[in-house]
Amino acid sequence: MDVDFSQLTEYQRYKLMASLIVPRPIALVTTIGADGVVNAAPFSMFNMLGEEPPIVMISVNRLQDNALKDTAANIVRTGEFVVHLADEDIAEQMHRCGDRHPPHVSELDVVGFTALPSRAVKPPRIAEAPVAFECTLWETLETASRQIFIGQVRWMHARDELIDTETWRVRLQHYFPVGRFGASFYVKTRERYSLAAQGGARSTQIDEI
Repeated sequence: MDVDFSQLTEYQRYKLMASLIVPRPIALVTTIGADGVVNAAPFSMFNMLGEEPPIVMISVNRLQDNALKDTAANIVRTGEFVVHLADEDIAEQMHRCGDRHPPHVSELDVVGFTALPSRAVKPPRIAEAPVAFECTLWETLETASRQIFIGQVRWMHARDELIDTETWRVRLQHYFPVGRFGASFYVKTRERYSLAAQGGARSTQIDEI
């Protein structure tokens, strides 16, 4: 089957790409509105881009009237945001943060998340999240349908048991993130296996990367 993308609509291209390029990590992003209200929204068009500088990317689609979503408008105005990773414990609350609410309503209050002060930026972090990256805006890319924000990580927070600070390895036996699998479907990450490196080198321990 061969598909000429130039013959497809924007929506058709989105559905194919978003359903095939899976599973995707999910960024649960907190920002602050002009009135001081904390906004929280999940985005699965998200990933790490590099470590020097440490940068991450989130892609936010425009609304039908070409207006910006609250997250995008807040990042444009303040240049700050916090990216949280979602695990099994907070997956349902994360998903509910994707519901539409008026700008004066905080998703944290709606779903029962707890806000904690950040160290380097004004938007708070979510206490229940296993990992939080405090970010300042590094660069913005714009397309006809999206704004793509590249953020530099300034500070990280993680649950105490997640990281071995002697080796700076993640203890995967304590980390169970969820991934986006299209529409309202998600996948768990408990079924894991290791592949030996070529040449007979010792494979990576499954409990740390």
